[in-house]
Amino acid sequence: MDKSIQNIIVSLFGAIFVPVFEFMYGEGDVVKYLMTALLFFVVMDWITGVRAAKKDETYASKYGIDGIFRTFFILLLPAGGHFLDMIAGTNGLIFGALGAGVLYHIIQSMTANALRAGWGDYFPEWLLVKLTEWVKEELESKLSRSESRKNTKVGEGK
Repeated sequence: MDKSIQNIIVSLFGAIFVPVFEFMYGEGDVVKYLMTALLFFVVMDWITGVRAAKKDETYASKYGIDGIFRTFFILLLPAGGHFLDMIAGTNGLIFGALGAGVLYHIIQSMTANALRAGWGDYFPEWLLVKLTEWVKEELESKLSRSESRKNTKVGEGK
């Protein structure tokens, strides 16, 4: 592809994406970095979730596809916070609270998935104990869902 055509495509993408992003989430470095952190940890959560499901043989494409929709929903929560901030004039307070809450949940889910995948051996024991205590409820929930999916054929999901 010609370099000038590539530049036009990238410019069009930016001309559409940036205003939509700023309308949905707001402007500024905090917004940009919080949403980047959310996307980063979502990818990490997906990686650990897939590895954990493969390890305990509960990988199901339907459950994974549902996860994409769950993730999309979760990533829209801070946008809703931004809209509420605009209505209430709270200058990013609701956006920040929802964004921080979502980030906390995603990191907790990622950590529970990593432990479920058997990656706890890579942490020092004192840290592993703290991490396990921190994600105990999330880990139990994931293990319970995993057990309920074990009787389902691979690719079918629940």
